[in-house]
Amino acid sequence: PNGPPAGQVPPARLGTQMPNERPSSPIATAEMLAVGAELLAGETRDTNSGDIAGELTQLGVEVARMSQLPDDLEVVTEAVRDALGRVDLVVTTGGLGPTPDDLTRESIAAAVGQTPTVDPELEAWLRDLWAARGLPFSHAHLKQAWLIPSAEAMANPNGTAPGWWVEHEDKLVVALPGSPRELWPMWRNLVLPRLRTRGLGLDRAVRTLHLVGIGESALVDVVGTDLLEAENPRMATYARADFVDVRVSAVATPEQTAQEIVAQAVADLSPRVDPYVFAIDDEDWLDALGPLVGDRRLALAEVGTGGYLGLLLGQAPFVALSEVRPAAPDAVALAAAVRQRAAADIALAVIGHERGDDMQVEIGLDIEGRTETVTRTAFRGGDTGRRRSANTAIAELWRRLRA
Repeated sequence: PNGPPAGQVPPARLGTQMPNERPSSPIATAEMLAVGAELLAGETRDTNSGDIAGELTQLGVEVARMSQLPDDLEVVTEAVRDALGRVDLVVTTGGLGPTPDDLTRESIAAAVGQTPTVDPELEAWLRDLWAARGLPFSHAHLKQAWLIPSAEAMANPNGTAPGWWVEHEDKLVVALPGSPRELWPMWRNLVLPRLRTRGLGLDRAVRTLHLVGIGESALVDVVGTDLLEAENPRMATYARADFVDVRVSAVATPEQTAQEIVAQAVADLSPRVDPYVFAIDDEDWLDALGPLVGDRRLALAEVGTGGYLGLLLGQAPFVALSEVRPAAPDAVALAAAVRQRAAADIALAVIGHERGDDMQVEIGLDIEGRTETVTRTAFRGGDTGRRRSANTAIAELWRRLRA
């Protein structure tokens, strides 16, 4: 069965409203445990953990770890027990079904040293689900009616597996089904409201700087170990597909808010990385180029880049023309020709050639009649190289307009 019959109300024990509570300290740290052999076999991808972690991070909770675990009682029990020793909140997904390999309830019970028993109200509710459909009730389904003394059941409106809300000492375990269709209504409607009431997150702030024209290893030297090894604020570098990020995060202190700490850290960092920073947080190339182009018009042309230049910039309001050509004599001549054809103020042209394992990128610029050509190398060939060639050309235009 897929959820209770229309009009059937779950028992009060299967909570749909949680009591008000506020502990002395908020939930500051969390871990995600995704349970299921299919995750480790690559048959199913665990998108739940990352999405929940993203929401918790936005709410000021530091997600310390995300793990994928097999359907093994000893492994999952140890993982839950270890996580409870490290963080305030443990969120498990998967393993709440009725089959012998659904072991999350048993694992949580073992981790907190309690024995599960069948709750009569939950059992009656489950039996009614099957009876309403004229189906026989299997004894195996009784494990979905299990509770331990420290657990409350959470209603699952889209399935038959209740979740668990477990208070253990000063720690919390939330057990959710693995199916996104069942998980997300429970997370949004039951878990998050109760977490907020309980006390969720610290005053945290994050700012991410997007850098171009420098690799991660070189960036580490530019930023310096004095900043990268600091605890609060914390700085970290990340290599993305086409650029590098510096993530600056902080937790409030009695003297300063998290936003103030991050703002000061970014100000301290700016003299070292400003030549490379083209965007911040959710900004992209359109945000970076828009103020530099101003009320002028930009024309684009590309050869050998798979149309990536147009994909990245073609929809910008300041782009007068974007075209892909099969061939061109050279990039600067192509830039001059396309600027004249579009009656634009600025033109950017790029010609990509595969050279061994990488791409040779010929970039032509025509800025109000002043032409220039440069040649760069984009690492990797194929589709990755073509996309990086387009990004390399845009970065060159950004540098010239910024100068």
